[in-house]
Amino acid sequence: MNPLALKDAPLPALLALEDGTCLQGYACGAQGEAFGEVVFNTSMVGYQEIVTDPSYAGQIVTLTYPQVGNYGVSELAMQSAGTALKGLVVRDMCHAPSHWQSAGSFPDFLRSHNIVAIEGVDTRALTLRIRNAGAMRAAISTVDLNPESLVARVSASPAISAHNYVADVSPRQERKVPANAQALEKRLAAGKPALHVVAYDCGEKRGIEDELAAAGCMVTVVPFDTPASRVLSLAPDGVFFSNGPGDPQQVTQTARAALDILGRVPVFGICLGNQLVSMAAGAQIEKLPFGHHGGNEPVMNLLTHKVEITAQNHNYGLVFESMGPLVPKLSGTETEHVHDLRHWAERGVAPVVKTKNHGRVHLTHVNLNDGTPEGIQFLDLPAFSVQYHPESRPGPHDSRYLFQAFVRLMDAWRGRADGASCVSPAYLSIDVREGRPHHAEA
Repeated sequence: MNPLALKDAPLPALLALEDGTCLQGYACGAQGEAFGEVVFNTSMVGYQEIVTDPSYAGQIVTLTYPQVGNYGVSELAMQSAGTALKGLVVRDMCHAPSHWQSAGSFPDFLRSHNIVAIEGVDTRALTLRIRNAGAMRAAISTVDLNPESLVARVSASPAISAHNYVADVSPRQERKVPANAQALEKRLAAGKPALHVVAYDCGEKRGIEDELAAAGCMVTVVPFDTPASRVLSLAPDGVFFSNGPGDPQQVTQTARAALDILGRVPVFGICLGNQLVSMAAGAQIEKLPFGHHGGNEPVMNLLTHKVEITAQNHNYGLVFESMGPLVPKLSGTETEHVHDLRHWAERGVAPVVKTKNHGRVHLTHVNLNDGTPEGIQFLDLPAFSVQYHPESRPGPHDSRYLFQAFVRLMDAWRGRADGASCVSPAYLSIDVREGRPHHAEA
């Protein structure tokens, strides 16, 4: 039996892409229209975390897992105060969830947050279309059900790169996030001082703040356009650049701050933060064909040769070869860049480039699906960044060690000899299995 037959009087809806593709379905969220860039997310769970991730501002998200909403919604899963995405596409929406923590249905949640959503479409066909043609402009409508009309309106809509979505989701005021009491007590008992991190909120998820706090850090969260002078006046032990939506080249204020802060205090960036830190070091940024969105992307840490399964959400990434020429002595004697960075994973080498103004930079992480760069480490400055989401909300926990690496970097920076401009890069060489319980073999 068609599952839609069990639902009350479904309201027709239409999904239209700028290439002329149109898919008919039924509304499962708010009524109305939504225009944005359509992408697909391959996560099997975590739909509430996805729709409350500010990084999806300006986008229509297609969930590839066919059944959505089965376990309802909960305040515990919220990654921000609301929603920022434009619309949602699913195959089959559950309107009567069952879970002991559920506080309501996902369709009701979407309606309460005015998110236009469509179900009953072939999300597999849509995903293949996006993979072949790339992320593109699209619209969901319960009002305009004429394919020719809606496609024409999509073609006339602005591209996602035309707007600074970070300005829409970043807070307006500074705020404090206290350190986890147990983690702080553990640090103090070990004779280590409390750490203060200033976090640029470009669309930061709550899970990131939780992980920084769990690492024993007191966090001051600041708006995306906070000048570096203000941040440095707070005397932080480290500065964090968060994830966020859209084209990093639109976020000029934060990029400028990253440039002014690099080399002054330890820096850690993720996702958009990785792009901004890379731009500050002179890297070019490219838009990926359809980006990485989901909780099952394999990434190799070239320093440990261990593979992490990672959570990701971005359409842009750095061009590693644009950072500078290879340093042959530190790159397995190689002198020429390669486009597919899985070459370095196969060789077991973490190559190093020489930037124009920021010293040497390690390529530390590589995506094993498409060979794109996933992480860098500065060797002559206290800074590193990754392209994925180590807080794993939602997603696997393999990469949470990166928050501990940031703590190690800040501790090493504090304990360096007077006048030293860098610290040992060993802080990032953490086995992903470190800290996990060991189970006896059967």
